[in-house]
Amino acid sequence: MSDLEKYSSGSATSIERPIKDPGLEPHRVRMTDKSEKHARTAEKQVAGLFVISIIGAIIAVWGFFAFPIIDGDLSATRNNALWMGIGMALSMLGIGFGAVHWAKTLMPDNEVAEARHAARSDDDTRAKAIEIVKLADGESGFSRRKLIRRTLYGALAFFPIPAVVIFGDLGPVVGDTLKHTMWRSGTRLTKDPTGIPIKASEVTIGSVFHVIPEGLKDLEEHKLEEKAKAAVLLVRVNPGELKEDPEKAGWSYDGIVAYSKICTHVGCPVALYEQHTHHLLCPCHQSTFDLADHCKVIFGPAARPLPQLPITVDDEGYLVAQSDFLEPVGPSFWDMRK
Repeated sequence: MSDLEKYSSGSATSIERPIKDPGLEPHRVRMTDKSEKHARTAEKQVAGLFVISIIGAIIAVWGFFAFPIIDGDLSATRNNALWMGIGMALSMLGIGFGAVHWAKTLMPDNEVAEARHAARSDDDTRAKAIEIVKLADGESGFSRRKLIRRTLYGALAFFPIPAVVIFGDLGPVVGDTLKHTMWRSGTRLTKDPTGIPIKASEVTIGSVFHVIPEGLKDLEEHKLEEKAKAAVLLVRVNPGELKEDPEKAGWSYDGIVAYSKICTHVGCPVALYEQHTHHLLCPCHQSTFDLADHCKVIFGPAARPLPQLPITVDDEGYLVAQSDFLEPVGPSFWDMRK
């Protein structure tokens, strides 16, 4: 009868199968441990990988400026993405492979097991830890191997440059293009996407209009960028239900209010309106705003109300803006206030 059968039938109360502690594998001496020539070769290889990382960062920056993205030109976008991708890949892989090759060929590879202290060590133990760090520095050759150290510094210095260039291009590094929208005093509110002006008489209680500034529809350049900043939601409620701040009482017209459509959390379009509660809902992360009370946040991750666009009517009865937004639009990291 097998052990399994004995155990199943109950004839064996236990089966002892002791497993010995295998311990640590015997240390295998590397060529770089036995030969200084091999160690110098490995050092040059590590330095070469760090130099490749530097070159990759330079290629990424070159590709960004050499092939600027042009609206409607897919080849420009393709070349930009290709060369930036190649450069950034070389930059990251160079540092990664260099660090791994350094650790595998030149740093100590003896396996050790140490107990972890749950509480703060005493001063003597901490002093010994500092000594161990210094010893590790000596064993790794970081201070002694100048070629590796200097090329690593160079790789780390060049590595973030492509990211700085890319993200810098997203921010207000040139002028103040992100600080203002197309709304100006007297700009008519028009329907999105037709660009037809809206009269106050057309906006009935409970109705909702997606609005863009007059002239945006006819833009040939940066149309989407301007729309992303200037999109507005226009709603009419019973004037008696509005909880208007006295300082903003003149920003609405006979119960018609206009608020930025760009969520103040991460910029999703706020376009879901519940007429009975006057709640506006962002579908991305469920941030909820009270339209009747200056679009204050009543639920969700958004940190501040939706900015209100001051509106009025012109001599022909069309709804027009009194000015641009007077506070940052969307999840802004810039400041519009002077």
